Amino acid sequence: MLTYTLKKTPGHPLYEQLYQSIRDDIAAGRLPAGSRLPSKRVLAAHLGVSVVTVESAYAQLLAEGYAEARPRSGVYVCAIGSGVPVQPPHMPSLPQPTAPEPLFDLSGGTGEDVPFPASVWVRTMREVIADKRLMQPVDFAGAPELRAAIAAHLEQARGLRVSPEQIFIGAGTEYLYGLIVQLLGRRLRYAVEDPGYRKISGIYAANDVTVCPIGLDSEGLSVEALRASGAQIAHISPAHHYPTGIVMPIRRRNALLAWAAEVPERYIIEDDYDSELRHTGLPVPPLFSLDGQGRVLYLSTFSQTIAPSLRIAYLCLPPRLMERLRTQLGFYACAVPSFEQFTLARFIASGDYERHLNRLRKRFREKRAAILAAIAASSLAQRCEIIEENAGTHFLLRLATSRSDAELKRSAAERGLSLRFLSDYRSDGKNSGCAIVNYACMPTERLPAALETLAELL
Repeated sequence: MLTYTLKKTPGHPLYEQLYQSIRDDIAAGRLPAGSRLPSKRVLAAHLGVSVVTVESAYAQLLAEGYAEARPRSGVYVCAIGSGVPVQPPHMPSLPQPTAPEPLFDLSGGTGEDVPFPASVWVRTMREVIADKRLMQPVDFAGAPELRAAIAAHLEQARGLRVSPEQIFIGAGTEYLYGLIVQLLGRRLRYAVEDPGYRKISGIYAANDVTVCPIGLDSEGLSVEALRASGAQIAHISPAHHYPTGIVMPIRRRNALLAWAAEVPERYIIEDDYDSELRHTGLPVPPLFSLDGQGRVLYLSTFSQTIAPSLRIAYLCLPPRLMERLRTQLGFYACAVPSFEQFTLARFIASGDYERHLNRLRKRFREKRAAILAAIAASSLAQRCEIIEENAGTHFLLRLATSRSDAELKRSAAERGLSLRFLSDYRSDGKNSGCAIVNYACMPTERLPAALETLAELL
């Protein structure tokens, strides 16, 4: 008779314990193939459990092929072959070593959250929840209401006139990068900015395309290096480059447009991820608005201005490419839930989004001013230079030091200070001497102590 010790344990029901015990005996050969298992009532009485417990255990053994039921005969052990690995039940996982949480992250990885208009967003969700259109399928390019709201916002905020029919809604920029590869082709060479946001090149490489890192000068991506690379696609952030903060001047923009027009099927992907967060002057005109050849694909996201968890981004395409997208990839279903699309559409159309942007800009301007003042009042002031602080939520600190980026990072980590350098975004990892200060989520109360620590390390 099978004898097992079964105990009532939260999260580990009796039938599961019994199933695992019999399964382990079968796998170990203690219950040979062809042997008959006790009847459900006899085994239940022997173990002091309910018949239902034994039935459930036997049912799982039958489902996984460890046993077979023979009509009017009973349940018998099956031959399972040798070398079948069996995972011990509820094997505790070993603790993974983790790096200690830094006391202060100058690159902005910890601290308070970016303001989110929670009450307005909840109110808008309540208004949308009763909309009967939520039960209807959405066009593969996205809800017409959201595309129209985005088109109106782009004209007002960016001076970009685009038809709603040219806009495609996607589940974040990462999703759109992969979609662009499918649209333009994998056999092409994709140029990315170097230094640049490393995830972009990683996504392109994961999509089996050749990635060409192109160096920057003081005006942005080098057109000469781009032309020499043989790339057909250039992925750039002309309005505000990350991490250098460079804003591309009009002459470089025109040079890039000229490069794209030289050869058929050359395209520019304009990544406008945070252009709405410019602190001084007028918004810089997008390349898309200057393009008369249909060579620019414009994309942006709401993760920087609303919340990273809102996985909604959009892609503006020239009419010819939008038609190609619909023809070649129109079988895709829209990846963004209609509820979120209708909520965002109403949030934009009502003016709530613009009011939120105004508050966000004011908040970031105030935080930037406080951080710049803290630097000016610290011992670091005489040993650093602030670069490109007029847009976005980050700037660079060029440090007067003979130590390498790697040495400073290591020493800072020992003192509880997390640093990120421009070299972290270079394909060759070349030393830069420029630390990145991201102030969007940075708590300011401990900033003076962090700055003094950095000054001591130089």
